[in-house]
Amino acid sequence: MLTSCKMSEEAPRYLKTLPEVGKLTNISRNGNPSEKQVENIDENHEEKERENPILLVEPIPNEDCKVNSGMELGTSEVEYIESENLKDVEDVDMILKTLLGGLESKDWVLVCEALNDVQRLSKFHREAMLDILGNVISLVVKSLKNPRSAVCKTAIMTSADIFKAYCDSIVASIDPLLVQLLLKSSQDKRFVCEAAEKALISMTTWVSPVLLLPKLQPYLKNKNPRIRAKASMYISRSVPHLGADGIKTYGIEKLIQLAASQLSDKLPESREAARALLLDLQNVYEKTLDMTPIDVSENPQPNSWEHLCQLKLSPLSAQAVLNVAR
Repeated sequence: MLTSCKMSEEAPRYLKTLPEVGKLTNISRNGNPSEKQVENIDENHEEKERENPILLVEPIPNEDCKVNSGMELGTSEVEYIESENLKDVEDVDMILKTLLGGLESKDWVLVCEALNDVQRLSKFHREAMLDILGNVISLVVKSLKNPRSAVCKTAIMTSADIFKAYCDSIVASIDPLLVQLLLKSSQDKRFVCEAAEKALISMTTWVSPVLLLPKLQPYLKNKNPRIRAKASMYISRSVPHLGADGIKTYGIEKLIQLAASQLSDKLPESREAARALLLDLQNVYEKTLDMTPIDVSENPQPNSWEHLCQLKLSPLSAQAVLNVAR
């Protein structure tokens, strides 16, 4: 029997099967202990999982709590719903009443449904979820750590919608989200990596760089070179949102030193992000001073980009930074 997780057409299953928050049990929707669920999907075929909805096959226990085989199988469909395709919920109060329970469910299909509802509430009813937002984010982080690709990717997409809806108001809770998204964007599963990168772009778009940069900066010293590279990339994306006045207020010297530290990084992605950031900073600095770029010389013009770099960096770092503009 085919069932679909299209939340706008009918109430999600977890609203029918889960008790209220705080009253969860281990009883399945048939009233019997839940049996092991089986995916009707080859985990190695990541491209199929990325392009299409995932079909999940769940064995149906009989009266003796034994799994029936053969034709008696129920199939559920979990869809990855992009933000622009989200539809409004029909009953906000009902969704809120059981949302946390759905996110805590041991049934991973129900968790995906609840994550879809977090996306929709973020888009259409952001104020309604404010009181439980901290708990919601904690459970989204839990789903980001889930080994099931379907749960993980849905949680990543949910994170992107949370950034867009709540902007700076989630900064206090952003650290666990940030570390998981950096990890997911650095892994080998292409479709998970791509989703994490979209979520991080959403973060740099909607969260103020003044608040975000101090959160990203520590990851430039991470032992994992991929995480360092990703942090460098999203710092480079975030800084231009400061604008010329914002860069001046934040401290252009500080940003130059930050970018210079990545020019010798192991991964080319990190070095390229640092070069892009330095070119942006040089452009802002010279426009602010109403100066035209000058060639590197033995006697740099006072207040020039060259002079600033030599003043604030070690000789080797200054030369590396100045070589970027050549």
